[in-house]
Amino acid sequence: MPIEVSFGQPTLFIRKTAFERVGLDRSAIDTRLNLTPDEFRVEGSIIALGPLMREEALSELIAELEALGLTYFDDFFEMSGNWPEWLRLVAVGTAGR
Repeated sequence: MPIEVSFGQPTLFIRKTAFERVGLDRSAIDTRLNLTPDEFRVEGSIIALGPLMREEALSELIAELEALGLTYFDDFFEMSGNWPEWLRLVAVGTAGR
């Protein structure tokens, strides 16, 4: 099922294989970012975190992912939410890596 991406706030997408490769822990991320179940979604090969309300938390998380050896764009990607409300975006993971 496609993941609907919210406008107005950023969403972070992480490849599920990258998430598992570096041993990230869902409960730690939920607690750190104060996520609801609807803000941590898994669909096929991708994990979507968001919409994220705190920009500084997103910056810190991106820095942490890079420190763990993940590569921006190849392993994870942030969509800013900077599009009009009348545009609906959905994300679907693909097979591979």
